[in-house]
Amino acid sequence: MAKILIVDDEPDIRSLVGRYAKSFGYETAYASDGFEAVLKCRSEDFDCIIMDAMMPEMDGFTACKKIREAKDIPVIMLSARGEEYDKLFGFETGADDYVVKPFSPRELMARIGAVLKRRSRVYSERLKAGILEIDKSGRVVYIDNEKTELTAKEYDLLLYLAQNKGMVLSREQIMEAVWGCEYFSSDRTVDWQIKQLRSHIGKCRDYIVTVRGVGYKFEIN
Repeated sequence: MAKILIVDDEPDIRSLVGRYAKSFGYETAYASDGFEAVLKCRSEDFDCIIMDAMMPEMDGFTACKKIREAKDIPVIMLSARGEEYDKLFGFETGADDYVVKPFSPRELMARIGAVLKRRSRVYSERLKAGILEIDKSGRVVYIDNEKTELTAKEYDLLLYLAQNKGMVLSREQIMEAVWGCEYFSSDRTVDWQIKQLRSHIGKCRDYIVTVRGVGYKFEIN
């Protein structure tokens, strides 16, 4: 069940959006201004935020920017202003979509569904294991949210191991999957590449376990 944070200084708007969100199966939480929204996002996790642009204390644009600095949560901005400049400004601050008031609640629900669907596709392209994350579409590896530089072959090797988490893989299996069945070399090639990979993934080096006499497996202790 997706959890939606509804942020608006108008109680009627919060109530309206909340009723529809619940009817569509979403869990809801509420904030009356941008400052409260930022605080809630620091202590809770949300799948999507519906954010009014113009609010007291802290406006939606500022709140969106602050939230996106710390957490990657999709934001749909609500605003009574539909000028192109306002929409562009909303996108520049990190909003994923922009809906002009007055709006159709059903259309807003459809937009929430679309944003969540896009986001789910993005995360299906990411593989997480402990503090290690592999962005398969961008071929990028993060450790503790910090980008880690790997060679192309080290990346291929890490991805293959991680995708087969818990399985003992022989050197022959690794060689065929990473280098190709037509690549001829000795077991030393795999061992050397594993050694290089371990040195580059630092804190996660112990995720790659040596199985004596057989090969390797990816395992989080």
